[in-house]
Amino acid sequence: MGKSDGYRRKIIKELYFGNTLSCAELSNCINKSLPLTTKILNEQIKEGYVVETGYAPSTGGRRPIMYSLKEDVLYVISVAMDQFVTRIAIMDVQNRFVKPVEIVELPLSNNPESLTKLTEVIADAVEKWDIPKDKIVGIGIGMPGFIDIKKGINYSFLKTDGRSITEIIEKEVGLPVFIDNDSSLIALAESRFGVAHGKNNVMVINIGWGVGLGMLLDGKLFRGENGLAGEFSHIPVFNNNKLCSCGKSGCLETETSLLVVAEKALQGLEQGKLSLIKDVTLEHIEETTNAIIEAALKGDKFAIELFSETGYNIGRGAAILIHLLNPALIVLSGRGSVAGKLWLAPIQQAINEHCIPKIAENTEIKISSLGYHAELTGAAALVMENYDKINRSKTVTEAIAV
Repeated sequence: MGKSDGYRRKIIKELYFGNTLSCAELSNCINKSLPLTTKILNEQIKEGYVVETGYAPSTGGRRPIMYSLKEDVLYVISVAMDQFVTRIAIMDVQNRFVKPVEIVELPLSNNPESLTKLTEVIADAVEKWDIPKDKIVGIGIGMPGFIDIKKGINYSFLKTDGRSITEIIEKEVGLPVFIDNDSSLIALAESRFGVAHGKNNVMVINIGWGVGLGMLLDGKLFRGENGLAGEFSHIPVFNNNKLCSCGKSGCLETETSLLVVAEKALQGLEQGKLSLIKDVTLEHIEETTNAIIEAALKGDKFAIELFSETGYNIGRGAAILIHLLNPALIVLSGRGSVAGKLWLAPIQQAINEHCIPKIAENTEIKISSLGYHAELTGAAALVMENYDKINRSKTVTEAIAV
């Protein structure tokens, strides 16, 4: 990849994240002269990658021309996995879904065929969508577990005997592949396109079948020494003698996940609790969780109590984060964020009770604006963050290593 091609890729990358930028802004972003940036922009306009979108709002001087990416020239395949369900989407460079999101039941625990199935599902989707591969930048995959993004390995799921997940999928599908932890990608999405945009110190809590965490410190995604930072689920908080998925007991996850909400809902219904929630089972966990959220949003007393109890326990974990990291903002994101404001009061109550007031006084709590799509958006952003490094003659593992 030559220098000129590198600058062109950087401009496309900056326009993806910035949406609409002036030539001067792009010149600063790529750290190149205004004449060179203008030359590259004009070439990209002729080639159909970039379009002029009018003039910037008046600030008293001459208004600059603004530029953005053309809608139908580049696409990203975005994959969002959890322990039970995988969603696959193809998105344009405005982060819009080009085709309906594909939803596939794909359990990860104790499933030696999970990687084979994932690869087949992605390959089938690419073939069905019938979009030329030269227009697809790459594939971004968010997944739960302990992930080494440089080696392309998930130490928790999708076992490969040390082989790279990215290389395996690349070989079968013929496109660059990037993987990362689901909570990290949700934090990336919130930072780039959500309520955390422009904030430097943010904790993004991913409420799902566990309760994950993505950390933005000094404006950057913090991953720790070897990429495994943010295991919020496994902070030992409770003396409840409940076994966690990690093998320990009393972890935050044992009292805070949507799986726990579903389990407690079924227990309450068996004990005769009155509720709008009907005909739910753990065998159909996604439908059960959706039914509980829907009931709570309709004012169902029992369902609201479930979210109040769970929210309070999330707040206890959030209090620990506030004491350690003093964030400006805590974002509630992921699948569970669709419950919206139901979370806010109990979480704030726990913070009020467990935090030193002076430390917590400037920490705001917000519900994600991206909601359940945050992981899909983050997976697409992961690909575009690496756009200027992609070289089709190298594997992603080699490109990241460089």
